[in-house]
Amino acid sequence: MRTIALGRSGLRVPTVAVGCMRIAGMSDKEASTLIHTALERGANFFDHADIYGGGGSEQKFAAALPMNDDMREKVILQSKCGIRPDRYDFSKEHILASVDGILSRLKTDYLDVLLLHRPDPLCEPEEVAEAFDLLKNSGKVRNFGVSNHNPMQIELLARSLSVPLVADQLQLSITNATMISAGVNVNTEGDEAVMRDGSVLDYCRLKDITVQAWSPFQYGFFSGVFVDNPKFPRLNEALGRVAEAHGVSKNTVVIAWLLRHPAHIMPVTGTTNPGRLADCLAAADVTLTREEWYDIYRAAGNRIP
Repeated sequence: MRTIALGRSGLRVPTVAVGCMRIAGMSDKEASTLIHTALERGANFFDHADIYGGGGSEQKFAAALPMNDDMREKVILQSKCGIRPDRYDFSKEHILASVDGILSRLKTDYLDVLLLHRPDPLCEPEEVAEAFDLLKNSGKVRNFGVSNHNPMQIELLARSLSVPLVADQLQLSITNATMISAGVNVNTEGDEAVMRDGSVLDYCRLKDITVQAWSPFQYGFFSGVFVDNPKFPRLNEALGRVAEAHGVSKNTVVIAWLLRHPAHIMPVTGTTNPGRLADCLAAADVTLTREEWYDIYRAAGNRIP
């Protein structure tokens, strides 16, 4: 598996992360098969969050992959906190308590990466900084990042932090590519030119923050997948052409499209199907041409001015 640098963490990580949001409902055997499918292909970066399955996804992962010292050194574990049932919470107390719960459920002594899940409008950066310092100094968390944050929110946090933010996990797919299309359509009058995220993709490149792309197969906000969806005939036609040219599946091409971007985007899978996961991971060995990338971009309805 090809690797990339994770921000300024010093870690080399697989170019595709394995998302564990949906594994809570799997049997231990099914979860073990999925996890080992990833490990056999060199994909040892696993993404969690304390709200996934109400903590059940982390528990399922630990049951499926017993975390002895040898195994712990072979995997990279990332989790997220900050979402409560009725609000967001970046208070020092909540962050610290959340990490203790995550570590307990994963049956490990430390996280390689902790992300703050969604922006908390009541966030006090100094309080977050205190929590991060305690977690870093105690050895419970080695690296920190955010999810769904724009550049100014990151800047506000970073001003108080003594540690770098190494990742920003953002929704990004072929059909949800406004952070790309707004740049393509700069200085034009159409809706495509509206910058909805503060140019977060360019910002992360400038700051050496790795963009992790969640829901790489989804259109809308969890509206469904676009692969083989009759709502997207032109896109699936284009995906099929490129897949045939490379001798891979459409699923592989979808991930390869994200990997082709020079920002070194790290897609986060969400499938619980070992075969589809293998297809996603195979994208690390596929490099789309510039023509193929733009063909897919246009086929998804993205305009070239």
